Amino acid sequence: MPFLTTDIDGPVIFEPKVFEDSRGYFFEAYNEKLFHEGGVTMKFVQDNQSRSSYGVIRGLHYQLNPHAQTKLVRVLEGRILDVAVDIRQGSPTFGRHVAVELSADNRRQLLVPAGFAHGFSVLSETAIVLYKCDGLYSKESEGGIRYNDPALAIDWMVPADKALVSDKDAQLPLFADCSNNFEYRK
Repeated sequence: MPFLTTDIDGPVIFEPKVFEDSRGYFFEAYNEKLFHEGGVTMKFVQDNQSRSSYGVIRGLHYQLNPHAQTKLVRVLEGRILDVAVDIRQGSPTFGRHVAVELSADNRRQLLVPAGFAHGFSVLSETAIVLYKCDGLYSKESEGGIRYNDPALAIDWMVPADKALVSDKDAQLPLFADCSNNFEYRK
């Protein structure tokens, strides 16, 4: 199967089968039947796309229930470090994170389930990121955690003096102070 598990129950890495020849390449970025066979059964209802420059850090974001979102993240151009932080109360990996390099070259995708805060840093000159969501955006349900919280110890692979962070993201609460309504269910 093209699905790889991570050290944390929930996030999954998808490595598509790529067909390359002298003309270029072809792959199925999403195939509902294949994903369902791999246990990824949500229905995606919204696609988001962003373009960012080197050093940009976006996140860590999530949406509260009942508007929580699962995201399937991939890179169309460039290279990012994609991060998912487990914020499910009662989870044995609560507060731990998964960090995966996604790029246009490696074509990997990361499934970030509801109950995880999500963010990424841009490691190339620019990056275009596309992610599918299984729920529609709801401003009233926004939540977040400060990207540089020492308790999370995330290495964004960007020097601090090169990090570009929005004012909004720089003012998000620390992990210990964030509120959410996610519970771990095995």
